[in-house]
Amino acid sequence: MTTYFNYPTPELQEELKKIANAIVAPGKGILAADESTATMGKRLTDIGVENTEENRRQYRQLLFTANACVAENISGVILFHETLYQKADDGTPFVKLLEKQGIIPGIKVDKGVVPLFGSEDECTTQGLDDLAQRCAQYKKDGCHFAKWRCVLKIGKNTPSYQAILENANVLARYASICQSQRIVPIVEPEVLPDGEHDLERAQKVTETVLAAVYKALNDHHVYLEGTLLKPNMVTAGQSCPKKYTPQDVARATVTALLRTVPAAVPGITFLSGGQSEEEASVHLNAINSVDLKRPWALTFSYGRALQASVLRAWAGKKDNVAAGQNELIARAKANGQAAQGKYVAGSVAGVGAQAGLFVANHAY
Repeated sequence: MTTYFNYPTPELQEELKKIANAIVAPGKGILAADESTATMGKRLTDIGVENTEENRRQYRQLLFTANACVAENISGVILFHETLYQKADDGTPFVKLLEKQGIIPGIKVDKGVVPLFGSEDECTTQGLDDLAQRCAQYKKDGCHFAKWRCVLKIGKNTPSYQAILENANVLARYASICQSQRIVPIVEPEVLPDGEHDLERAQKVTETVLAAVYKALNDHHVYLEGTLLKPNMVTAGQSCPKKYTPQDVARATVTALLRTVPAAVPGITFLSGGQSEEEASVHLNAINSVDLKRPWALTFSYGRALQASVLRAWAGKKDNVAAGQNELIARAKANGQAAQGKYVAGSVAGVGAQAGLFVANHAY
C-alpha cells in the first residue's frame, strides 16, 4: 500500500476552508430547502396547497425574501436543482437574492436511495457517475457547498457491515469529487430514528457508522478542513418505551462525536430527524451546554424543524407571506441561540413548534 498522495493545492485548501468556516460561524446554521418535488408536494398538501412548480416557487420565494436579519442566523441554504434556477417575481434569480443577503447557496447532489441487494431492506445512495460535471456547473451557477445523504437503519441485524462500508465509501467518493470542483461537501450519514432501540444502541451504531465514514474519507484523501458533517443526533428510537432527557441526548451525541470525528473538521450541522421544531432547538442547546470537549462548531442544518411553522402560517396565501417569514426568522434565531447554548426552552412559540415531524423510513 503506497502512502504517497496529494491533498488539494494550498489555494484550493484555503477556498474550501473559508467556505466551511463561514457556514458554521458562531450562531449560524443552514436552512435545508432541498426537498424534492414529491416531498415538497407532501408539505404543500398538508396545508391544502396544490403541488405545482409555481406554488413551490412562491413558497421558496417567501423563504428567500425574508428580512435581511435572517442572515444573522442562516449562513447557507441547501437548494434543490429546480429551485436553483428559479427566479423571484421581479426576475431576480434566487441565488442572487441569497448572495445579496450574505447567505451561501448550496445544492443537493445525490440522486436518492436505492436498495442494497442481499440486505435486510438496506440502501445506498446513487448519483456518482456524472457528479464531477454537475458540480462544475453548480459552482459556475453560484453554489459553494453540496449535500449528499446516505441512510442507515437500526434493526436486529442492521446496519450490516455491507451497508456501513458501502455508504461510507459512497460518501467519501462524493466528498472527493466535490472538492475537486471547489465545492465543500457536507457528509450526511443519517442513522434513522425508526425503531424501538434505546439510547445506548443508537450511540453505538452512530459511533460505528461515523468511524467507518472517517476511515473512508481518509482513504480517499479528503481534506477534512474543507468538509462539514451532517449527522443525526443520538436519540432513542421513536418507539422506545424509555424516555430520555435533552441532557441524556446531548451527552450521548457529543460522546459519540468525540470518539469518531477528527478535530480538523470545522463544524457539525445536525439534521433534525423528525424532531419537532422545539425539540430540535432544545436538543441542540443541550449539546452546546454539556460539560464535554467540543472541538468543532455544533450547529444546525434543519429542513422540517425550520419550516413547519412557516408553512402553517403561510398556508399558500399571499396575505400570509409576512407571517410565514416572521416564523422563519424567529425559529432561525432560536436555533442560532441553541448553537451557542443560549436558547431558553419555550421562548419561541411558533404555530407548529410542538408538532411531531417524524416520518417513518424518511426518504426525499
